[in-house]
Amino acid sequence: MPLNQNITPAEIEKFSQHAQQWWDENGPLKTLHQVNPVRLAWISEHINLQQARVIDVGCGGGILTEALARAGAHATGLDMAADSIEIAKLHALAHHLPITYHVNTAEQMAEEAAHTFDAVTCMEMLEHVPDPASVIQACAKMVKTGGTVFFSTLNRHPKALALGIVAAEYLLNWIPKGTHQYKTFIKPSELAQYARLAGLEVIDVRGIAYHPWRDKQAPFVTTHDTDVNYMMACRKN
Repeated sequence: MPLNQNITPAEIEKFSQHAQQWWDENGPLKTLHQVNPVRLAWISEHINLQQARVIDVGCGGGILTEALARAGAHATGLDMAADSIEIAKLHALAHHLPITYHVNTAEQMAEEAAHTFDAVTCMEMLEHVPDPASVIQACAKMVKTGGTVFFSTLNRHPKALALGIVAAEYLLNWIPKGTHQYKTFIKPSELAQYARLAGLEVIDVRGIAYHPWRDKQAPFVTTHDTDVNYMMACRKN
């Protein structure tokens, strides 16, 4: 697939519609704010973020990107939704965070910045592109030898359909309706295979679970149950 064609315009438009609401912690994207501490803590288990060069692929409005920067990383954000990137730039500027943002595909960025980063994060993005394997290859190309690539996505499992779409989008209104399509979900075994083909070694797989009795601002925890949302850490050897 050509470098500039691994995108779905409808997916970009979907997130562009919510560009002004990226930083509303009680808005339609609030679950991204709620899950962010769990992601950052998990990433920090595997790498020292102080002075690390990290690129956040599919960064949207910069929620994780800013968390990486606040943790001490030299952070770069990458997304094809120009409206979201503009919001990310303005928010970083307002909070005096020296983050670099690009409107670009992962594949093109990999050509321009191969073997550049100590770590790559690609969270909740793979299920929104036509060819996730291509993005995984690009992430592997961007990271240095010995570096770490972090993915998160949804499992193509009946429980993910029930909880990730029916409940989250239609019953509880946690996320905007139509955010996900079940057929684009990726099984952990498939993601691991894509990673290995890209020259990456899987070093950790962790699920994410919702515990409503916890702190309202941080109700998510890591778990060994990967049936719904899960994260995968890979090392480039």
